[in-house]
Amino acid sequence: MTFRLGYGTNGFANHRLDDALAVIADLGYTGVALTLDHHHLDPFAPDVGRQVDRVAARLAELGLSTVVETGARYLLDPRHKHHPTLVSDDQPVRVDFLVRALEIAAGLGADCVSFWSGIVPPGVGEDEAWQRMRSGVTAVLDGADRHGVPLALEPEPGMLVERLDQALRLRDELGSPALLGVTLDVGHCVAVEPVDAASCIRRAGDLLLNVQLDDMLPGVHEHLEFGEGRLDLPATLAALDEIGYTGLAAVELPRHSHAAPDVARRAMSALRAALPHPWLAQAVRSVRSDPTAIRTLFPAVGRSVGRTPVRAEADPLGVVHGTVDDRARARLLAAFAAVVEPDAVAEELSALYHHGDDAERRGVLRALADIGAAVPRTGVDLVKDALRSNDTRLVAAALGPFAAEHLDAHTWRHGVLKCLFLGIPVDAVADLDRRADAELLRMVAAYADERRAAGRAVPDDALELLRSES
Repeated sequence: MTFRLGYGTNGFANHRLDDALAVIADLGYTGVALTLDHHHLDPFAPDVGRQVDRVAARLAELGLSTVVETGARYLLDPRHKHHPTLVSDDQPVRVDFLVRALEIAAGLGADCVSFWSGIVPPGVGEDEAWQRMRSGVTAVLDGADRHGVPLALEPEPGMLVERLDQALRLRDELGSPALLGVTLDVGHCVAVEPVDAASCIRRAGDLLLNVQLDDMLPGVHEHLEFGEGRLDLPATLAALDEIGYTGLAAVELPRHSHAAPDVARRAMSALRAALPHPWLAQAVRSVRSDPTAIRTLFPAVGRSVGRTPVRAEADPLGVVHGTVDDRARARLLAAFAAVVEPDAVAEELSALYHHGDDAERRGVLRALADIGAAVPRTGVDLVKDALRSNDTRLVAAALGPFAAEHLDAHTWRHGVLKCLFLGIPVDAVADLDRRADAELLRMVAAYADERRAAGRAVPDDALELLRSES
């Protein structure tokens, strides 16, 4: 692992800063994302210089690296959350605060100062908002240059800069300053980005200076604990390792302070379970430097990383969520697809699938979620082949996100019905709520009638499907 795991102090708002740092370090984190706030190193305190020296000594004592976060809610205005911003009328207040944060960061030896743009005020047009943002960031960059501390712009849902492409656009418009990079909240990627967090990480690449870790649901800006949303945590951490990210990746759960120690403990357990296997990390590097290596590494995955289910308690056979070797094979194929042309991807996918055992075929099918869009015809052919089998894990793997996007309605419906016949939980079917239609419900109802007529029980999943659409 090239990067460091940390925890954000905004998730310890009910703790004294010294106590929060001690708990974070005791849990095994090696970094902290320090949000400057009234009770956590107030940048406007008369003795702020002395406080910085004391906190720096405490961080060194505990072996914690740090980044400085600037998202305190009411630090600048006691009546308006997160106000003023870089796109507000009173922008200079925010600029002053960010320059103070840079000075504090220099005193702490922090990696960077993380910041966001702000919500566009009513009555301010987009062009004016972008002009304000450019002028504000330019002013803060002067402070970054004086203090020798980089700035990291965080895309934030609902703000002027809410997606990674907008952050990169701003940097380009400012002339690609060396001291301006990116903070990426991987939960935000789930909520608002058109691609997953791993893809965002790869796109940010060397510009990535700070990472915030949390889970989210699509379209909902709510920080959740790992496993409560749609974030693929193993793939996200693997992408950080893949690009050689060496900075801090800190858990960002600002609304969980009421149970901070327990939440931080659970987060660390989830992170440790999701960290990339050393063999896999080396295998990914090998495939990226020599794509033909996939032919020898792909069959070796199971004995190298294991075959345990990803969520053993809820899914003991790995039917719904897959196994660790499924995910490892998908990672190898993603690395392969990143360095070769689509025609070569299609050829290799087909060869690995048709010459592989059941586990290798599952790995190919689960990889389609990430790389299938580049080779849709091949992907559909492989999915259809898998749906002709009676292997429950193969069928479940076939009905993932790729099938939800690319499989024709007739084949997809029969795939869902096959799940009911084989006893595969329909939770394995990606986007079932979105794709379910009247014809599928008619088929499920007919299946249920046949079961009843034969004196056999109707599976709970079939009954739930019919109830949900009634």
